[in-house]
Amino acid sequence: MSRINIMASRHSPFYSPLIACIAGGFLVEEGLEPSYAIASPDATVPDGLLEGSVQLGQLAVSASWGYLEKGVRPHFMHFAQINERDGFFLAARNQDQDQVFDWQDLLGRRVLVDHLGQPMALFKYAAAVAALDLSEVDVVDCGEPDDMDAAFRAGIGDYIHQQGGAPQQLEKEGIATVVCALGDISGRLAFSSLAATPEWIASGEARAFMRGYRKARRYVIEAPAQEIAASEKDYFPAVDLDVLTDTIERYKTLGCWSPDVSISRESYAAALSVFQTTGGIRHDHPFDQVVVAPPG
Repeated sequence: MSRINIMASRHSPFYSPLIACIAGGFLVEEGLEPSYAIASPDATVPDGLLEGSVQLGQLAVSASWGYLEKGVRPHFMHFAQINERDGFFLAARNQDQDQVFDWQDLLGRRVLVDHLGQPMALFKYAAAVAALDLSEVDVVDCGEPDDMDAAFRAGIGDYIHQQGGAPQQLEKEGIATVVCALGDISGRLAFSSLAATPEWIASGEARAFMRGYRKARRYVIEAPAQEIAASEKDYFPAVDLDVLTDTIERYKTLGCWSPDVSISRESYAAALSVFQTTGGIRHDHPFDQVVVAPPG
C-alpha cells in the first residue's frame, strides 16, 4: 500500500469528486493509502508540492498564472479537473425566500466577500455581467472562510459570499437566505483542478490515483446526493446531513462535475478571459505551460 498525501486549498462539498475518492475507498482499491489535509496560510499546496510533503493538491489553473506573470515557470502542472463552474453562493440576511434577487440589491450594503484571488475575480466578473458598480458596495474582507462565517453569525454584513455547505447551513438556521449561485452567471470554466509535480504525474502512483479518481467522479455524477452526503459526512461535522445532501444536489444541478476528467482548452480560455477582464492578470498564458493530460 503506497501512501499518498493530498492537500486541499479549500474544503467544501464543491470538491466532492476528490473527497469521495478518499471517503468512498476508491484509492484503497488501487493500492493507495490516502491522507487528507486542508491548507492554511502557513502551509500551502504549492509549498507542499515543492517540499515533497504533498504528492497531490487541489488548486486552480489560475494558481499558475501568478508565477507566469513574474516570468517564473511553476513547479507543478494541472492534470485533471474537479469543477467546471464557480461554486460560490451569495446569501442575504433578512430576505424573504420569495423575494427575487437582483445584483443591484447590493448597492449601499455590506457584503462579506471571499478575497482569495479566484473567488474575488469571479465575484467581480459576476458583478460586471450584472452591471453592478462595486464602488457603490461596501465590500468587506473578514479573512479566511471560517472567520467570514463567524463574523456574519455575529451580525456583521448584509450579504455573504461562500462556497457550498456554509451558506446553506446559515439558511437552515434561519440566519440567511441563499439568493444566488455565481456559477449560473460565469458559466463553464476551469475553476478547480488537481495539480502535482511533473515527476509525480509520470509515476505509476499517479496512474493508480487516476483510476480511482475516474471511478469516484462517475460515482458523484451518478449516485443519489443523499448517498454521497452520507459517505462524506465525517468530513463536514459542522454541516447537517440534509444540508450536505441539498448542497451536493445543487452542485449536480449546476453542472460542476462532467464525466470528462481532462481540463479542456475551452474551459481554460474561459478562466483566462475572466481574470483578464477583472484585472487579475495582464498576459495570455499558454495552455501547455499550465496543463497536461491526465496520467494513463
